[in-house]
Amino acid sequence: MGETVTTSVRTLSAADIEEFAHLTGDENPLHLDESFSAGQLFHGRVAHGLLTLSATLGLWYQCGLFDGWIVVFLGIDKLRFVKPVRPGESLSARLHVLSREPSPRGDRVELENTTFNAEQEPVLTFSARLLISRPADVSRAISR
Repeated sequence: MGETVTTSVRTLSAADIEEFAHLTGDENPLHLDESFSAGQLFHGRVAHGLLTLSATLGLWYQCGLFDGWIVVFLGIDKLRFVKPVRPGESLSARLHVLSREPSPRGDRVELENTTFNAEQEPVLTFSARLLISRPADVSRAISR
């Protein structure tokens, strides 16, 4: 418990936002139309909150912490979109292990996540619960 890991960096492009909008059907002009969104609350285009969440989970996976270890993603609690993410912004995530409890099918792990922009301002926070497998060296999965 108490381990903290920081992921690599991922930049969300305008194309990422457009592809996510088309994939999900959420084609709100706040995400796609610069002239429309310029007159709105955030004064410009912003990424979907769920795209920011999805990119964060991709960062987790890409850093190798859970590659082959995650059995089930059990849920997300306390999800907060703290600050808008704009096209071209770079993100990284910091995970902190809150708890780890054995169960018959693996270990239940609770993580606290904070996703940051390039200025190290939080843009997304949440806690997540996972079930991970328990091979002999499972501590490597969350303490690298």
